[in-house]
Parts: sequence; C-alpha cells; structure tokens
Amino acid sequence: MKKFMYLTILAAGLMAGAAGSYWYLQHAEPVSAGANGAQTAAEDGRKILYYRNPMGLPDTSPVPKKDSMGMDYIPVYADEVDDNDTVKVSLDKIQRSGVKTEMVRSQALSRTIRGVGVVEYDESLLTIVSARSDGYVEKLFVEKTGQHVKVGEPLFRFYSPQIQLAQVDLLVSMRAQGRSGATRDLEGAKQKLRNLDVPEARIEEVQKTKTNPRTLDWLSPATGDVIAKNVIEGQRVMAGDELFRIADRSRVWVIAEVAESDIADVKVGTSATVTLRAFPNAPREGEVTFIYPEMMKPATRTISLRIELPNPDGDLRPGMYADVVFQTSTEEPPVIVVPASAIMDNGTGEVVLVARGEGRFEPRDVTLGRRDNRHVEILKGVEEGEEVVTSATFLIDAESNLKAALTGFDQQEPKS
Repeated sequence: MKKFMYLTILAAGLMAGAAGSYWYLQHAEPVSAGANGAQTAAEDGRKILYYRNPMGLPDTSPVPKKDSMGMDYIPVYADEVDDNDTVKVSLDKIQRSGVKTEMVRSQALSRTIRGVGVVEYDESLLTIVSARSDGYVEKLFVEKTGQHVKVGEPLFRFYSPQIQLAQVDLLVSMRAQGRSGATRDLEGAKQKLRNLDVPEARIEEVQKTKTNPRTLDWLSPATGDVIAKNVIEGQRVMAGDELFRIADRSRVWVIAEVAESDIADVKVGTSATVTLRAFPNAPREGEVTFIYPEMMKPATRTISLRIELPNPDGDLRPGMYADVVFQTSTEEPPVIVVPASAIMDNGTGEVVLVARGEGRFEPRDVTLGRRDNRHVEILKGVEEGEEVVTSATFLIDAESNLKAALTGFDQQEPKS
C-alpha cells in the first residue's frame, strides 16, 4: 500500500519538476484509504487507483478534482490495469468512448489521384498552310481568324512567277512528244509542279487546256478552325512563310498536372475521368497516353500528363479547365494493410493499438509502406487476422502513456 501511494503522489506532482518529485520521495507519508483518497472503493465495489486528466494530459490525482476548465478527473480502476505490454480498459468505457476496431487483412492497394488540367489542341491535328514559292496574295477567301474551313475549300488566290515558269515547261514538254526523251521531260515537268505544291487538278487542267493560267486558288489541306491568319490581301509572301494555321478539334488533349508524390502510381494507360468545369454534369472517360519526361512546373512540384479525348461536337475548347481523377491499380500481389485511421505518430515512429480481447489493448510499433486513399501497407509489426483500433485511439493512447509514466516512477522509487 505504501509503495502504491508513493506512485500516486508522484503522478500528482508530475508537472512540479524534478525538485518537487524528490521532495515527495523524502517527505510524503502513506495516505490512508478513505472516501476521498486513491485506492478507495467505488459504489459498484470496484477499487479506484487514481484519477486522470480528462483531456489525456500526463497529470493524475489521488483524490477527485477538476481541471482548469472545470471538467472532473476520470477515475482509473484496478481492473483496468494489466501487464506491462497491454492496457486494459473497462468494457463500458469502451462503449462510451466509441472505440472501434477493424481486422488486419491482405489486399492489393489502389488509390484515387486527383489533378487539374487544361484543354489544348491535339498537336497531331494542326496544319500549317504555306507556299513553296515566292508570290503575291491577290485575293483572300478566308479573311477572319476563327473561321471554320473544310478540306478543298479555297483559302486565297495566289500569283507566283515560279509556278508560271513550271507550267510553261510542262507545255513545252507536251509539244515535244514523240521525240527521244520527251516522255522523261514531261514527267520531270510534272514533278517540278508537284514540288511547288501545285495540286494534281491544276496539272491536269494545264495538260487538257494547253494553257498557262496566271493565278492559282490555294485550297485548304484540312478541315478545322483557322487559329492563326498571317496574311492580308495584296501581300507579297516568301517561300516557307506561315500563312494560315488550321486546327482540327475533332480530338483534343487534356494536359493534367499531378503532384510529384503521386506520379509513381500513374502509368501510360491509367484510366482517367475528366470533368470539364463548363460541363460539370458530363464527365468524360479517357486514359493517360503520355507522361512528359521533365517537370513542367518546378514551382508547384507537378508533372504533366496527356489525356486524349474525342470531341466530335466541338464542345471542348482549348483553355477550358478540367478536374481529373485517376483510378490507379496495381498488379502486385496483395499486402498486409490497416486503415489509415489506425496509425498514430508518437514522435519517434508509428504505432497501432492491437485489440487483445476483454478490453486489453497492446501498443505496437509498425513499419509503414505504400498508401492508398483509406489503407496503409504494414511492412512489419502486425499480422493478418489481428484487430487494430480505428477510432478513439487517443483515449487508449493516453492510458498507455500514463501507465508508462507511472512504471518509470515505480522503477525510481527509493527503498524504505
């Protein structure tokens, strides 16, 4: 009895410091068990060892008291103390505290990764219109940026002295038919026009009419929207100048940004759900088709991914923002996992509380592995089939810390 009363008095003076604790060891007298003291019997006959702080602080009292907020200290009963490896909590306290447990099991980890993205043009569907010879734009048929054009539709009327000379060579080669080598000269004249990007229809027209048309209506090589127009009517252009840029929006890209810490779980082929903020009720399904090799935005520590989406109606416009959800999965074998809520950080490592039955709980150090949205892989510390506490862990952890503190004082108690 004397030994235990030393412990309770020491626990009550825990915050007083080393000097105060030493004074208790030298001067404290045994306290007789009474109606207001520790080791008294409760109304139900259970023995009260001490009273602990209701907020889980490392503070105990041998007698009932209140904390600074007016809350009553909680009695700790003798039947709640177990061996050095476990903490025992009464069943009624477990029910009142809402303590819940879950079985440790083996399963494959999968997680949901979220990112944000922007709709961009599919670069493979962009077309640049340029001339392969110097010349003049005599008339524009497409005068505005953003105008929709179809393949084969005239864009501008072009006069080029080089094309004129090539057409003359074709006419001369035609007149020379029947002479030695004339066939080869004719094919060479046709190829020269093709090299200048003159369409086959114009070459056939020259052969059929035996004329040399002065201008050529330049036709659109693709269907799409004119996103760049760099020419005006009457302008002189040089070979290779970009005159128009046409974008086919039947398919678009969504460039999504994913956190650096998540990129290991995303692969080419990972399915993705893209929700445009302009159309929140119409999510679209796609998959990752490319992961950019460099970190595009070092300031935000994100890596860019590409998702291709069909856009037959043209609703998706470049510049639109999108929310992207990646559904990751793994082909690796199942691993031992526990709910993320079961993990506690004690300052030096991670701990779980293993339920041993009959209100007994064992704090156990664990080594963590990978995570998903709800579970954490356990590399070492628990086995499949054991139960771990998933809610109200701080209450049991407070009991465990208090027991460890009292054990430490017990080991330092001076001999009487």
